[in-house]
Amino acid sequence: MDNRVPPRAAGPGPRRRDRHGRGMRGPIAPPQVPLAASRAEAFADLVQDSVERLERRWPQLADIDFLVLEVPRLNARTEWSDEAVPLGGTVPTREGHRARVVVYRRPVEIRTKGRDERAALVHEVVVEQVAELLGLTPETVDPRYGED
Repeated sequence: MDNRVPPRAAGPGPRRRDRHGRGMRGPIAPPQVPLAASRAEAFADLVQDSVERLERRWPQLADIDFLVLEVPRLNARTEWSDEAVPLGGTVPTREGHRARVVVYRRPVEIRTKGRDERAALVHEVVVEQVAELLGLTPETVDPRYGED
């Protein structure tokens, strides 16, 4: 009784499931569907929509970089304070660097409940930061600023 089990093929074959049949099967939705976008990508799209809306009125915004960061950075020089966590910030033009407007994703997400409310808050933050960078009032940057 010399029944030997043949050796397994040593090749990178497609593995569809784990040993117990409960592994990942594939993506839940195709990449073209909004469901497939991560929260960070959806948030970046909200910021981009807001910027495009403002660029129609202010073409000079093409010279400003708009960034999304998860949370504000805490510098070693900064002391802890009781101030609220900022929702956005600006970095003025420096030698060799363009001006930047930064929107912090997590603080904005925490303060909103739904997509519409989040889109409105993102737009307010972008308008406020652009106004600060340009030295204008938010109402000048966007006449509908502050409207519900």
